[in-house]
Amino acid sequence: MKKTVGVIGGGQLAWMMAQVASQENINLVIQTPSPTDSAVSLASKTIFGSIDDAKITAELAEFCDVITFENEFVNLEELQTLADKGVTFYPRLSSLSPLLDKYEQRCFLQQQGLPTPHFKAYESSSDFDNFSFPLVLKTRRHGYDGQGTIIIKSPSELTSILPKFDNIPLLIEEFVPFDRELAVIGVRNPLGEIKIYPVVTTYQKNQVCRWVIAPTMLTTSQQETINSIVQTLLISLDYVGVLGIELFLTKKGDILVNETAPRTHNSGHYTLDACVTSQFAMQLQAVTGKKLGSVDLKSSGAVMVNLLGFENADSDYEEKREEIMRLGTFVHWYGKNESRLGRKLGHVTMLLDEDTPEKNQEKGKLIAQQIESIWYS
Repeated sequence: MKKTVGVIGGGQLAWMMAQVASQENINLVIQTPSPTDSAVSLASKTIFGSIDDAKITAELAEFCDVITFENEFVNLEELQTLADKGVTFYPRLSSLSPLLDKYEQRCFLQQQGLPTPHFKAYESSSDFDNFSFPLVLKTRRHGYDGQGTIIIKSPSELTSILPKFDNIPLLIEEFVPFDRELAVIGVRNPLGEIKIYPVVTTYQKNQVCRWVIAPTMLTTSQQETINSIVQTLLISLDYVGVLGIELFLTKKGDILVNETAPRTHNSGHYTLDACVTSQFAMQLQAVTGKKLGSVDLKSSGAVMVNLLGFENADSDYEEKREEIMRLGTFVHWYGKNESRLGRKLGHVTMLLDEDTPEKNQEKGKLIAQQIESIWYS
């Protein structure tokens, strides 16, 4: 019997879920504010309204067997009134609760015995006494794609920046001089079945992900540590769905948890073309209680490059996309009709065929640079 899944949010993550929904025998209904949002053209039905409006979500629930999330900008307290009336949310609201505030998320990670950078909630200037420069400031809520994350290099810089965050709760964090930034996607269904995708290297610029290469190079011990982190989080949260986890690999070879995202994640976009089961199909499988598919790579590796807005314009950049496609890539264009600086407009994936992760990393970097030279020229 065909199930109907509701998604709160209608951007590119819901759009990519909608692309695979029919393969999973699922109707997708979305809640989103704008008729120009990416997923509207593919959804079985759209309920228009703010994503944090529980009254709109109540309308959404009338059509759905289960509701999931494209982003974290929701009002858990109001959604709980719907859950109390029998509406099923996956991930559960209790699973989301410790994760939405970055300080509370860090405290939760610490309580589970997971390794994280040193951190503290900002309440007064004395809270900086146990941190050296550079340090990291993060807004505790609603930060994404580098928004709300600032690296502070000096006391004078801190003094000039703090007034800009007046009355905004902040997290103070030590700056980690990492060897690499990593990410991993974990999945769990209601029966407790867990799957873990290959760990990837992520390249960030100004705290925004530019590209991802899968798989990364890890020792057996590091891989076991990451697997343990994923399993601990999924089980302790009683989590259902896809969970993105960002990590630091320190210069000493240690693994630290940076952040988690309770949804499909940018670092997993490569799975659409490079894995037997994409993270988007896996999300739908998990929330509808299906047996989870395979996370195996179809090739020895892959590189994924985000196509970010580099100007304010109305353009579909067809010539650039065609030139990138001629490299032998898969180009995913999100159908956004307005380009803004830094806005995610699409992504590109290319499969790699080298015989070692090290060679794939080298080739992946060259391909990423080639794609960016075309896109940003």
